[in-house]
Amino acid sequence: MEKTIEALLLDLLKHLDITPKEVIITQDDTQTYEVNLQLSDQDTGILIGYHGDTIAALQLILALLFYKQSGSWSRLVVNIGDYRQKRQESLEKMAQDTVQRVKLSGESIALFNLNPFERRVVHMSLADHPDVLTASEGEGRHRHLIVKPKHPSAEPPPPDDQQAS
Repeated sequence: MEKTIEALLLDLLKHLDITPKEVIITQDDTQTYEVNLQLSDQDTGILIGYHGDTIAALQLILALLFYKQSGSWSRLVVNIGDYRQKRQESLEKMAQDTVQRVKLSGESIALFNLNPFERRVVHMSLADHPDVLTASEGEGRHRHLIVKPKHPSAEPPPPDDQQAS
């Protein structure tokens, strides 16, 4: 299977005139194939794309090509350099910053423009947090993540236009 995935990937990259320095494909215990690419700096930026859009598209295309050839669906995760690890660390920090904002304000905060992988990272990062809950709302491109207090305060803060006497 790994050889089939590698052959499909190399053929696809050949059409883009990109030659990887190294391709490492591993399979974990959940039957997920992780495809790790090492590329030149220029090619890395091109294949990751804006907010990871291109790497997500590459992952989808590779999974479809693999399905067409093998006849069975397999979960594929494409990683270029250490992009996914860095993005995961960044999302976990954003999640913790959001928790602090929710705790200070006592109000829910919506996080927009996250793809499914990113929403999942935030959900998992905050799953056991004692002070907040997370939920996804919306459909399709409008789907977003809500971080809300687990125990809303009984007394809401006063509106901004009221001043204390």
